[in-house]
Amino acid sequence: MNTKLYLIRHCQATGQEPEAVLTADGARQAGRLADFLNDAGIERIVSSPFARAIQSIEPLAHRLRLEITTDPRLQERVLSSSQLSNWREHLRQTFDDLDLRFPGGESSREAMQRGSAAVQAILDQKPMGATAIISHGNLLTLLLKHFAETIGFAAWESMTTPDVFCVQLVEADASITRIWQPGSKI
Repeated sequence: MNTKLYLIRHCQATGQEPEAVLTADGARQAGRLADFLNDAGIERIVSSPFARAIQSIEPLAHRLRLEITTDPRLQERVLSSSQLSNWREHLRQTFDDLDLRFPGGESSREAMQRGSAAVQAILDQKPMGATAIISHGNLLTLLLKHFAETIGFAAWESMTTPDVFCVQLVEADASITRIWQPGSKI
């Protein structure tokens, strides 16, 4: 197998809820994202069903005349159903202990398994060119961790909105390059 996946974090949004839309800056970012990925050989687009993820990739989908397929397994991870004081520290802890789960939330391992099942379903489909996968910062970091276990909280912390990572799969090996900031290896 020689496959290329573009893992994309959505553009700037008005909030975290599923129906949160892109800000005016986020809409401009989506246009720049389409320009950036226009010649990447993308033949398939799979997105989180959240509005901000779909809106982030719509300009590229229109330009390439591709349908956006949504997969609920790509929606953002719920850290907890209740407000956590110092949520960043709680998030850091879940990267240190992949099985740590806060009330009403998913552990990192559970979210990673959910997201990686969506990626595997993409890989199991008939061979195609590159696939764009649009998701959210926390889940995207866990997907990257699925391919390279050394990835953790620091990778999440350094992500931008949007952000783009190219995962090149050759046989059982994966190489990851952050391409939104060209040449940045993680």
